[in-house]
Amino acid sequence: MSSQGRAIGVALLGCGTVGREVLRLLVDQADELAARVGAPVRVVGVAVRRPHRHPGVPAELLTTEASELVVRDDVDVVVEVIGGIEPARSLLLAALRTGRGVVTANKVLLAEQGADLYAAADASGADLYFEAAVAGAIPLLRPLRESLAGDRINRITGIVNGTTNFILSAMDSSGAGYAETLDEASRLGYAEADPTADVDGYDAASKAAILASLAFHTRVTSADVHREGIAELSAADVAAARELGRTVKLLAICERVRDLDDAGNVIESVSARVYPAMIPRSHPLASVSGAFNAVFVEAEAAGSLMFYGQGAGGAPTASAVLGDLVAVARNRVAGGRGPRESAYAELPLRPMGDTPTSYHVSLDVADRPGVLAQVALVFAEHGVSISVVRQTALDREAEAEGATLVGEGASLVIVTHGAPDAALRACVDKLAGQDVVRAVVSVMRVEGEVS
Repeated sequence: MSSQGRAIGVALLGCGTVGREVLRLLVDQADELAARVGAPVRVVGVAVRRPHRHPGVPAELLTTEASELVVRDDVDVVVEVIGGIEPARSLLLAALRTGRGVVTANKVLLAEQGADLYAAADASGADLYFEAAVAGAIPLLRPLRESLAGDRINRITGIVNGTTNFILSAMDSSGAGYAETLDEASRLGYAEADPTADVDGYDAASKAAILASLAFHTRVTSADVHREGIAELSAADVAAARELGRTVKLLAICERVRDLDDAGNVIESVSARVYPAMIPRSHPLASVSGAFNAVFVEAEAAGSLMFYGQGAGGAPTASAVLGDLVAVARNRVAGGRGPRESAYAELPLRPMGDTPTSYHVSLDVADRPGVLAQVALVFAEHGVSISVVRQTALDREAEAEGATLVGEGASLVIVTHGAPDAALRACVDKLAGQDVVRAVVSVMRVEGEVS
């Protein structure tokens, strides 16, 4: 094996599940990586908090002084897989400001502090790569940054959290409830001991912020993303979707929304949101099951593109990290630079209340003449058009909103066309106060259909 130039020195921050895999691949594939890069790629230090917990790592590589490691003279690239805001933010800023390339899988840091990292990279001419931050091994961010750089992306709809997709897939296939399915996910290792970040949508919101920033050339942070989780979903909600030929997925949606002003000019804004929604079983995302991720991209020239694969786990995530590392190392050898931040568009962020969505509303209503007309009038008063109505008579006890409803009634299911989210919410609130409505059983958004 022949190589050119001196070795590329790598500092690894963190040696957990992903870090161990990165280290293993760097050792096992050393010759191939050197051939691809044009120079040997060598780990010169591994920063951890408790060295005694890493007996498989050569002792001479381990250090607890991460701040000293990232600016050492023999370090060219810093790979960060520790997660969180601090100390990762300070360490990466120090590396970037001194010209070291950075590879990170830290979605939270990028979604909240990405602007600072980009600014430091630009000031020193250093590379900042982060493919592993969204959807694990799936090559997604680089196509958005590079392959589709000449196109206009209109919408991204993605399943970007494996834990919630496992739970929802299991609820759909087994008919089980949320709590028992979460327990199963925990037992199988798909859910963390504290699953809050996953099931409440925080993880997906960070990823949506990164995707929206890249797709629409606009800085979007996690605070800009409307977020709802899946903890309130019931087996009945999933069953209702199945009866309508749909399934429920936690979706990250990034959308370029167009309106016309009074003069007829097109005004664009960006909507970024995460919530559970019903989608048709014919939609490409509907068949994505288990802990897999998939992202559906709609672009003007390229059309519809689908990215699918393992979105988490040590080996898949390490694969994405190594891909970035090779790119940064090649740039160091050749004297080139990777893509920079593109935020020139500066599109306004659209509030959720103004964002057009569609609803599936399930009501328990009195079974008497005129009920449907009264309910339809409420929708009309709020400017919401009805797409589908289904009414089924009931003669049984029905449980809804914690109360037992006894006697004759009817189940009324309404699916709306697209309307501003605030108008739909106001409509549902008013329905709850109607004398003919015994209970609002469930409300869920509907995606993937033409309004």
